[in-house]
Amino acid sequence: MEFNLDKFSGTDFHPREADVPVPDLKAFFSGTAEKDDDGKDKPPAWRVRGLTGPELARVNESQQRNRDRNAIAQGLLSGKDAQVTDAVRELIGDGDSVPDDIAKRLEMLVVGSVNPEISHSVAVRLCTAYPIEFYQLTTRITQLTGQGSEPGKPKRSSSSKTSGSRSSSAT
Repeated sequence: MEFNLDKFSGTDFHPREADVPVPDLKAFFSGTAEKDDDGKDKPPAWRVRGLTGPELARVNESQQRNRDRNAIAQGLLSGKDAQVTDAVRELIGDGDSVPDDIAKRLEMLVVGSVNPEISHSVAVRLCTAYPIEFYQLTTRITQLTGQGSEPGKPKRSSSSKTSGSRSSSAT
């Protein structure tokens, strides 16, 4: 078989997306639950997507940033000034080093979360409070990234429209 460069170059791609059921996080979702074919409530879902090449590189670099941050913290904490030590501990947490895998997955979750979109602080809190769900979400992002982008128009991420009617104001 021969690779068709023209077809590849002319194709629009978008990241693959998937819903990951997170039933243990139900208390943190609002609204009415969707129903399955049997009329039972579906568990809440967290929508994630695969990463692009540059995003994957940024995620992989987060491991090095984590090591650098830990090295700087250790250097600062080796000083004799208790005030500096306390200030650094407050900045970076309790001073314990974050494992590289966690640093990588935290960045991955922030970048790969579609709905909800989250910050690093939320990712850290999820990792701490719900580690299994954290790993399930980041594993699914990894799988979607490995499958590559999908050709064609992106599919809507939900059955409801995200925007209402246009405003009549002139601003």
